[in-house]
Amino acid sequence: MRWYGLLFAIGFLFGYSHGEKMFKHENIDPKWLESLFIYLIVATVVGARLGHVLFYGWDYYLQHPIEILFVWQGGLASHGGVLGIIIAMIIWSKKVSKRSILWVLDRVVVPSILVAALIRFGNLMNSEIYGVQTSLPWGFIFDRNHETVAKHPTQIYEALCYLLTFGVVQYMYWKTKAKDYQGLLFGVFFIMVFTARFFVEFIKEVQEPFENGMSLNMGQLLSIPFVLTGITLVILAIRKGPVYYQNMVSPGKK
Repeated sequence: MRWYGLLFAIGFLFGYSHGEKMFKHENIDPKWLESLFIYLIVATVVGARLGHVLFYGWDYYLQHPIEILFVWQGGLASHGGVLGIIIAMIIWSKKVSKRSILWVLDRVVVPSILVAALIRFGNLMNSEIYGVQTSLPWGFIFDRNHETVAKHPTQIYEALCYLLTFGVVQYMYWKTKAKDYQGLLFGVFFIMVFTARFFVEFIKEVQEPFENGMSLNMGQLLSIPFVLTGITLVILAIRKGPVYYQNMVSPGKK
């Protein structure tokens, strides 16, 4: 967990810095960012942990419930992390911003994609969540796990896909009017990230024994609804058109 935790923390620091830049660009009260950051950290960790428990290890944790708290032993699911963030942003929108949930999600996903990429590099350093055997020249031998043959570095594949998504969404936010179309950036995030996840899963090693024999593994089954939701969000955002809010700054700020 050492490298995973380190890159996780670095990702959030980058995310905070990037979010601060976005909020200044839109002249939004910086106090919002402070509370948003706390919501995001808690939601990501709790959601990812519960996602792992529910989607990948329910039978085990049902017998050992106290171990749900042992986050340092590993076991975080990205799908659960995303769901946790969505729930937290619903609460934050109602309590703090008073704006549409899609408004905040469109802004949260921009730095979040970079965080996701760094987390995958953390998985690489920890020699976890890698692929099946390959003869390709860039295959990795994960000798920490006593592997003796080269395996697909699927952590790098996913990280590169996330970085590409980050670039696309960055361009859309800063160079186009996309941020005014509620749900558009969030929808593009869902489509690109989870389509990549779906296809990379084909060359990943099975994560849990129950996935053996499945035509589509758990990661792929969980990704399909996210992709479909992303497509729906993009269509609805374009049909609805731009939505504008009056800038919300603290009294005395300009």
